[in-house]
Amino acid sequence: MSASLVRRGLELFNSDVKDVGKVKKKKKQQQTTPGSASVMELVSTKRQGVTRQVKRLQGRLGPGKSKATVKDKRIKSAVEEFRKKQKKSQMSTNLKYFMEADYKAPESHSLKILSHNSGRQSRNHPEPPAKKAKETPSLFTEKEFQQFQKEYFGRTVEEKK
Repeated sequence: MSASLVRRGLELFNSDVKDVGKVKKKKKQQQTTPGSASVMELVSTKRQGVTRQVKRLQGRLGPGKSKATVKDKRIKSAVEEFRKKQKKSQMSTNLKYFMEADYKAPESHSLKILSHNSGRQSRNHPEPPAKKAKETPSLFTEKEFQQFQKEYFGRTVEEKK
């Protein structure tokens, strides 16, 4: 970096620092109550109500003019305010309530609630469990089968296992 670039950067930085100082001074000047001469510029040219308008404008801008005071006001510490505004955790009372509850909802109710709360898309609906097919009972008994085998084959046929 050349010396001229460094110098130029410092000059810019210096001017920025001076500008910040001027802005702070301007803010301080705006907060104080204006004198009657500066207020007269803000007042309308009508003759009626000029003094009232001047008083109103002078009183409006002052920093200490609008302090509300309450007699015997207790000053609270920041810690007390913080504790007061913090929400108390209800977890322990909720846990105690649910642990003491003896009532258990039927499974059909819980399934109905889950089905209502699931999404509308098909991916959110699991397939219902497949019902096991019951074996249809045979119309013939084992004795009848053996009798049929004797009549048809002439003997009972043993199954190979």
